[in-house]
Amino acid sequence: LYNRGLYLQSLKILDRMKELARSHQQFTYLQQVLFFEKKIETLFITRSLQDRAEKLSEEADEVSDKLSLISQLSNLALELYSWYIRNGHARNEKDVAAVNAFFEKHFPDRGRPVEGFYEQLYLYQSQCWLSFIKQDFLLYYRYTQKWVDLFDSTENMKLIETAQYIKGLHNLITSHFDLRSFDKLNETIAVLENFSNTPIVLNNKNNLIQSFIYLYIAKINKHFLEGSFSEGLAMIPAMEAKLKEIELYLDSHRVLVFYYKIACLYFGAGKPAKAIDYLNRIIHWKVNLRDDLQCYARLLHLIAHYEIGNTEVVNYLSKSVYRFMYKMKNLSTVEEVLFNFLKKSIQKGGEENSLLNNKAAIKKSFTVLLETLQPLTNNKLESRAFMYLDIISWLESKIRGKQVQAIIKEKFLAKS
Repeated sequence: LYNRGLYLQSLKILDRMKELARSHQQFTYLQQVLFFEKKIETLFITRSLQDRAEKLSEEADEVSDKLSLISQLSNLALELYSWYIRNGHARNEKDVAAVNAFFEKHFPDRGRPVEGFYEQLYLYQSQCWLSFIKQDFLLYYRYTQKWVDLFDSTENMKLIETAQYIKGLHNLITSHFDLRSFDKLNETIAVLENFSNTPIVLNNKNNLIQSFIYLYIAKINKHFLEGSFSEGLAMIPAMEAKLKEIELYLDSHRVLVFYYKIACLYFGAGKPAKAIDYLNRIIHWKVNLRDDLQCYARLLHLIAHYEIGNTEVVNYLSKSVYRFMYKMKNLSTVEEVLFNFLKKSIQKGGEENSLLNNKAAIKKSFTVLLETLQPLTNNKLESRAFMYLDIISWLESKIRGKQVQAIIKEKFLAKS
């Protein structure tokens, strides 16, 4: 229409596009429309409105401010998520202070209203990652719930930002797992499962892969919570087949998480040898991601060899894990305790004097270690360590002579 010189008709079409862009929160398109409108008004006298120039300028400034705020908040959310992928959770007050300072420095002017869909989405994501890094799981839950509620209040955005909605459900499920909210965990898994069977997901490769990943992680976490590790093994063949099928689409971080969770399933089910197979994949995979996960993979690897009775391997691995943890420098208190325990075990000197060959000494040392670690379970900054590696339940299983999954199941049933 414009190229044919039909300027008023062009403006009518652009007005309709503006309305559509606003209803779908697509402000980059809206900005392009305004540029086009200003071009028409600058080059041709349309006399469409007397105060057209002023109104277009106001609209352009408003959209520019909105896009600026969206950009700042999305940058903050992205950088906080990147911080987590590189480092994992805050290990001490120094880390907490650093991430708080980063958040305050990069947070937009607090006097500006955060009202639009994308502004709220990225605000909730930023608060979500900040809380998750600091292991403030209650606050993490509140912001993940706001994230999901935002989509529920603007249903049309589920079609436009499907991946963000699926990610929000995943984080909400994770928050329920972290808080041990079993009923809400089941409810939200059902929501994600139902949504994954809708045409929005089934007809889109990216959405299909994302929902698959998060559903399996959720189901594995559910088995961790229930202590039903053996039952969880049944889904591994289908999960591995699917992982093989979509391996080109998976990022390294997601694969690391899958390997670790599968290893934990096998370990909890009393199959340490199978757990070692998956832990070896993590240990020998040279990726500079998640030092915390790398650390717990090595600790679980060491414990799995102990379970099998590989005395010589355990003595060797103790030194290897010791060196790896030493290189990490910035250890959490739980890691420091385990670090010192390993150090003392090494200093016993030689296989003949090793704790591993003295059952009475082993039980006593495990009891002391359990008594040392137990108070740390109430420390917010240490809580995640016990979720990655439930060392408490393992120690109790060795002291009481029961399987790990039996100990966890007892705790789950007692809380239920």
